[in-house]
Amino acid sequence: MAQPEPPPFRRIVDEIRRRIDSGELAPGDRVPSTRRITQEWGVAMATATKVLTTLRQEGAVRAVPGVGTVVAEPQRAPRGEPSRERRTRETESGLSRDRVVRAAIKVADAEGLRALSMRRVAAEFGVSSMALYRHVAGKDELVLLMADAAFADVELPDPAPDGWRDRMEAGARLQWELYRRHPWLAQYLSITRPQPMPRAMALIEWTMSRVAGMDPVTLIHMAVTLLNHVRATAAGFEDDLEAEQESGMDQNQWMAAMEPVFEGILTSGTYPMYSGVDGSEEDALTLETLFEFGLARLLDGMEALVERRGATGGGGRHTT
Repeated sequence: MAQPEPPPFRRIVDEIRRRIDSGELAPGDRVPSTRRITQEWGVAMATATKVLTTLRQEGAVRAVPGVGTVVAEPQRAPRGEPSRERRTRETESGLSRDRVVRAAIKVADAEGLRALSMRRVAAEFGVSSMALYRHVAGKDELVLLMADAAFADVELPDPAPDGWRDRMEAGARLQWELYRRHPWLAQYLSITRPQPMPRAMALIEWTMSRVAGMDPVTLIHMAVTLLNHVRATAAGFEDDLEAEQESGMDQNQWMAAMEPVFEGILTSGTYPMYSGVDGSEEDALTLETLFEFGLARLLDGMEALVERRGATGGGGRHTT
């Protein structure tokens, strides 16, 4: 008796799994989006959404905030109660502040800052949460140490850009990539109540070190304005991570589910600006494009300010 034909979503899942297993799609590569699936296989959006949901449930793909759905790294041993061997090894080697901080960063990167707790970090070592308090005073201190450690990992380009605009752009991009690696970090930082983090301050100092002719107040305004653009845009990484955990849908799946609602709004004729971009490429408006557009416009404005100060001979800070 002939075997029944698998449903369309299953055939697509199997094809994408074949591409992953063959190496055609490597870990970190983007897999076809819901829109691409509908175009390539001629299926409905609901079917395309089910394809990505199934692949995610099977551990073949994962959602990366601001990027999309990508091929997951090879599966490791499942989390849970550590083995006796691991428990013994961790106990014998002993904890340290640095190891606790690094473990906490790993948890926050994968699950978000809301999921972070002393108990959750302790589970990574197979010890009680009380064991961590010998190394950090509590969660507040732990997160501060995490943020400072994250900034310590930033590698400054060598040679460094000499021009002030190139230096500011390089500094902004270093921050952007840092927030992409650690989605929780941008939302943790505060402009109104800045945390004492010397390594973060060192990066901002480096970023602004080629600007000449500015008084200190103007210079700090330039620095914080640039910082706030990068930080505020990158806050979407954490928003997207938490939204996926709460809804069970990645960004593409959520947009697919909302598409009928938006279509009704856009076809009403009331919102010509929004309807004007309807049908554009799916990556026409992303966190990445917002970062790039805003960065260029900010630097354009600051360039006009620097040139005006130079033309009027405005005094202030000068660097060599």
